Amino acid sequence: MSISCQGCRTRPENSFDFTMAFQPILDARRQEIYAHEALVRGVNGESAGKILGQVTEENRYWFDQQCRVRAIELAADLGLQQRLSINFLPNAVYEPAACIRMTVETARRVGLPLDRIIFEVTEGEQVVDHDKLIAIIRAYKEFGLLTAIDDFGAGYSGLNLLADFQPDIIKLDMALTRNIDSDRVRRSIVAGILTVCRELDIMVIAEGVETEAEYATLRELGVAYFQGYLFARPAFRDFAREINFPAG
Repeated sequence: MSISCQGCRTRPENSFDFTMAFQPILDARRQEIYAHEALVRGVNGESAGKILGQVTEENRYWFDQQCRVRAIELAADLGLQQRLSINFLPNAVYEPAACIRMTVETARRVGLPLDRIIFEVTEGEQVVDHDKLIAIIRAYKEFGLLTAIDDFGAGYSGLNLLADFQPDIIKLDMALTRNIDSDRVRRSIVAGILTVCRELDIMVIAEGVETEAEYATLRELGVAYFQGYLFARPAFRDFAREINFPAG
C-alpha cells in the first residue's frame, strides 16, 4: 500500500494543467552536462510566470507535489542520464518526512536513483518558518537527496539562510553574475561567497550567464558550474539538443 498521505493525491477544485521545460547545468571543467533543471511551463508553452500566477493557498500543496512528480516522470521518459534539479515551495510543505514520500515513490517507480535528484529552495520566497525549512532539508538529506539554495544573493535572508543550514549547492543569482566582467563590486562579492563555500564544502553554480565575458570572469574567480542562455535555453518537454561549451 502507498505510504503517501491522501493530501498529496487530492486534486483541488482550482487546479490547472502544466508541464515542464528543462535547462542544462554545465560542468565547465569536464565540458559536460551536470544536471537538468525542471522549469514549469503551460501545456502550450506558456511562461512560468503565467503558471505560478495561478498558485493559491488552496492549491499550493497540490501544485508543489505535482511539480515533483511530473518533473521526475517526464525526465525519466526522456531518458535522463544526469541529475535532475527540481524547485520546491518550502511554504507548501506541511510535514517534511510525509511530504517527500510521493517524490520517493515516483523516483523508485521510474528507476531514478534518489542521489541524482536535487531540490532547490529559492531564496526569493520568504520562508515563514525557518525551523521547518531546516527540518525539510534534513529530511531530504536523510533520503540521500541533494539540496540547493536557488537565487542566492537576491532574496530575503542572504547569508543568514546559509548560516542556518548548509546545502550541497548554492546557485548565484543572475543579479550577481550580470555584467560581472565590468563590475568590481560584484566580483568582490562573488569572490567572498566562493571563499565561504569552499570552507563549507558547498558547490557553486552561476546561473543566468549570458555573455562570454561574464563566463570568463566567473571561471577566473573559480566557478566551475554554469547555467544560462549562453549555453542553452530551456527546451519545452525535452532536453536541450544544442549546447554551447565555451572554451576555457
